[in-house]
Amino acid sequence: MTWINRRDLALLALRAGTGAVLMAHGTQKLFGWFGGGGLDRTAAAMEHMGFTPGRRSALAAGLGEAGGGALLVLGLATPAAGAAAAGAMAGAVSVHAPAGFFAQAGGYEYPAFLGFTAATIGLAGPGRLSLDHATGHTFDQRWMLAVAFAASAVAAAAVVAKRAQAQQDTAEEPS
Repeated sequence: MTWINRRDLALLALRAGTGAVLMAHGTQKLFGWFGGGGLDRTAAAMEHMGFTPGRRSALAAGLGEAGGGALLVLGLATPAAGAAAAGAMAGAVSVHAPAGFFAQAGGYEYPAFLGFTAATIGLAGPGRLSLDHATGHTFDQRWMLAVAFAASAVAAAAVVAKRAQAQQDTAEEPS
């Protein structure tokens, strides 16, 4: 009898839990599920938070969370999934950062934790209980790891910088 490796079970549990939370979070934005605002209300909220254009920002955040989360659950294209989810969470961290660290005060604790966890899964790999393993790691290559995380970091930095500039421009407008 072959025993399932505990590391593979742990990665499956971590992928499933983190991915499910991210999927729920993203589908709130995209479809209004689980009490979310849906794409139109999320787009308006994104505009209000300084993410422009709002609809494209809402779509990108929702897809990064829901799509990245779904891929994490499946263990498919794991480096890209982890990087996409982490990038989406970087934008959320920028929104919550002024309130400090702890979530009880509206801080960035929760999105930072989700982002770090998704990134860690992307770096560690999906384990043997995954579609990446079943497909011979076609979408889980070393080059993909570097490209996915570099692209996600550049995109997240650009989005956060654009938001910061928009907030600064708004603050400088005469009343």
